[in-house]
Amino acid sequence: MKRVAPGVGPKFPQVVVLFGATGDLARRKLVPGLFHLSSVGFIPGCRIIGVSLDDLDVDGFRIFARGAVDEFATRKVSEDAWTEFEQTLDYLPLSAGVDALKAAVARAEESLGGHSQRLHYLSVPPNAALSAVRMLGEADLVAGSKIIMEKPFGTNLESAIALNANLHEVFAEEQIFRIDHFLGKEPAQNILAFRFANGLFEPIWNRNFIDHVQIDVPEKLSLDHRAAFYEQTGAFRDMVVTHLLQIVAFMAMEPPTSLEPGPISEEKNKVFRCMLPIDPKDVVRGQYTGYRHEEGVDSESDTETFIALKCMIDNWRWAGVPFFLRTGKRLAEGMRIISIAFREPPKSMFPVGSGVGAEGPDHLTFDLADASKMSLSFYGKRPGPGMKLEKLSLQFAMHETGLIGDVLEAYERLILDAMRGDHTLFTTAEGIERLWEVSRPLLEAPPPVRLYPPGSWGPKSIHQLVAPHAWRLPFERAWRDPNVQGA
Repeated sequence: MKRVAPGVGPKFPQVVVLFGATGDLARRKLVPGLFHLSSVGFIPGCRIIGVSLDDLDVDGFRIFARGAVDEFATRKVSEDAWTEFEQTLDYLPLSAGVDALKAAVARAEESLGGHSQRLHYLSVPPNAALSAVRMLGEADLVAGSKIIMEKPFGTNLESAIALNANLHEVFAEEQIFRIDHFLGKEPAQNILAFRFANGLFEPIWNRNFIDHVQIDVPEKLSLDHRAAFYEQTGAFRDMVVTHLLQIVAFMAMEPPTSLEPGPISEEKNKVFRCMLPIDPKDVVRGQYTGYRHEEGVDSESDTETFIALKCMIDNWRWAGVPFFLRTGKRLAEGMRIISIAFREPPKSMFPVGSGVGAEGPDHLTFDLADASKMSLSFYGKRPGPGMKLEKLSLQFAMHETGLIGDVLEAYERLILDAMRGDHTLFTTAEGIERLWEVSRPLLEAPPPVRLYPPGSWGPKSIHQLVAPHAWRLPFERAWRDPNVQGA
């Protein structure tokens, strides 16, 4: 029996046309995500038409989909749920052409009866996206439909403008959903709740109380067979424009007039408009030792596998507050954190040797992993005689609420939002073009790449970039395990 979730999902049944249906993203995230959304009742009826280069039949695609669900679904798969779901799957190879796609969608809509809506998901490389868009146009599948686009949204300002112009020849801007799975994560949205729902934190979210902000997304992974893609993008284009700067907007935006998509998108775009151009002097580019020996990589490649930078938001709230961003491949740990450092008191009454200030400023830290965690560090007195202070922390983990099972994965949430027509967590053409404009000085005159050993935290010059502050990662103290008593 499906657990129907009224008011959360779309009102009407959905016909999903999934381009790149046998690719890695579809296997890991999209097919398992659609299975979950359908099986628990978030979607009131669904038909999925897989499209890819692979010469499969419908049964072959269903076998592929079952393997994907078995390997990557985060919840137990019941046979009854799978039997029902596999009947919603159809497939045609790209070579079948426009008429076959149009006929497949017509069959799907007829099988649902009544009114249904179309969602097209382009899980394809950027060079294949426009041909898929044109195919949808030729098949007359544009009117009333929505389309989800995967990153990157261009590689510079000129290419982003050209891409958006080509998209707008077929789809209107309100039909386009440019996906950023970072914004689909529960903790990213929790930032809005944390900022605007709490009288304790809302008044201090500005330059008067916050000293600097760090958004740190190191990865232990290497290229994972993506050398051809990575050589054309690098860490900045792959991660900073499409992910980290989007998180900056959530962190820095003014209160929207309501939690509706329009007002939130407008406040995010205001942040981008106020962002100063990125100065190459405020950037460290790195490349891990051995990258040039990876299969498919140029032996003299200048592509960065690591990027750290400082960006500034030139408005009343954030003037003078640096935002430090860092991400890269083959680093010491895989983490996703936002760390807010508060200003220290202007004068200390505590004696020398008390410990005050010895461990840096107070921090509010968000962990952007799917299992949401946050921590607030502060100085407190150590028990006993005298005035000795040490850093303490208040910590919260989603596991403690008993609601961790209700957390949707990022792609599940974003697919559901697109079906509902909710643009809140998606990027706009204006926002993307502005970020490429801000990035132009760096792209035109990038600093040289500096080598760093795999398993480190990047080139040593990152410490000069952030000075007189220090990087929050690596943590001096690990997150407490909420499952361990007394932790």
